[in-house]
Amino acid sequence: MKMKHIVSVVALSALIPVSAFAADASGGCGVGSMLWNGKKGVAPQVLAMTTNSTFYNTFAVTSGTSGCSQDGVVSSSWKMAVYIDGNKSKLAMDMSRGSGETLDSLASLIGVNEADRATFNRVTKENFAKIFVGDQASADQIAFGLKQVMAADSTLSKYAEAV
Repeated sequence: MKMKHIVSVVALSALIPVSAFAADASGGCGVGSMLWNGKKGVAPQVLAMTTNSTFYNTFAVTSGTSGCSQDGVVSSSWKMAVYIDGNKSKLAMDMSRGSGETLDSLASLIGVNEADRATFNRVTKENFAKIFVGDQASADQIAFGLKQVMAADSTLSKYAEAV
């Protein structure tokens, strides 16, 4: 009986690292993401990723089902959060004036085309207070505000899902 538990723990622990690369920090798309949708915390994210890796999401990705898309874009919301968190004050300064290296890097990270960068800079400047909702705004709050502002703009709405 003990050996059975040990084998189960080893098998589960082997799945978790593989699943961590199979999806983004929110569990990605697929069966696991659908089952654990809306749940918060590390445990539901790990369970979603583990479920996704267990059920192999190839069909979901190629067919565009189970919350997966066929647009070929791999989400990296954790990179966005890390970038925003590490550059918050510089990003706030650049965004408030509508230009700067940190703002350009953010646009690049999101995937904003060069042709749309001026619009991105203008819109973030005009909506600075909606994006940076206070001095102590978290990276998630900033990303949420940025996503809302971009989704409301006809030119930038196509990039909003990347935030």
